[in-house]
Amino acid sequence: MSKLFTVLTLVTAVALSACSTTNPDVVKRGDAQRMSQLQDATVLSSRPVTVDGSQSGVGAVAGGVTGAIAGSSVGGRREGQIVGVLGAVAGAVIGNAIERAATQEDALEIIVQLRNGERRSIVQAKGNETFNSGDPVVLVTTGGKTRVTRAPAVTPAPAATGKS
Repeated sequence: MSKLFTVLTLVTAVALSACSTTNPDVVKRGDAQRMSQLQDATVLSSRPVTVDGSQSGVGAVAGGVTGAIAGSSVGGRREGQIVGVLGAVAGAVIGNAIERAATQEDALEIIVQLRNGERRSIVQAKGNETFNSGDPVVLVTTGGKTRVTRAPAVTPAPAATGKS
């Protein structure tokens, strides 16, 4: 029973680590109600890229434990020990590969030009917005991380009539 609990705990940890996101449409709780720095820019180009998945070790540990438990139940005591070690190694390799694949994200590399002429490249996860060359955008920087969002439409303020 305790082996099953250990396996389920580790599998749950791997699954939860895969839920992490860098989606620009999702704001982290710690970034809420914080002032961000904004910079106006224009999109020069945008292209799809892939952000490599993480390898925190959780997948390897979960896979190793699962492989060891499964392998140790094979045959007699001596065979079970040998197969358990082999199962742990194979499980760790497979678990690491699963974690890496599960945390990989489709993203965009957006190259922008600031109003002062400087150019910047920002890689962010794909969100709901698309960016085309010439689009006006705003760079939002919070806590050292920058994301790109469409610039809001600006309507000119009504002219003062001078009447009292």
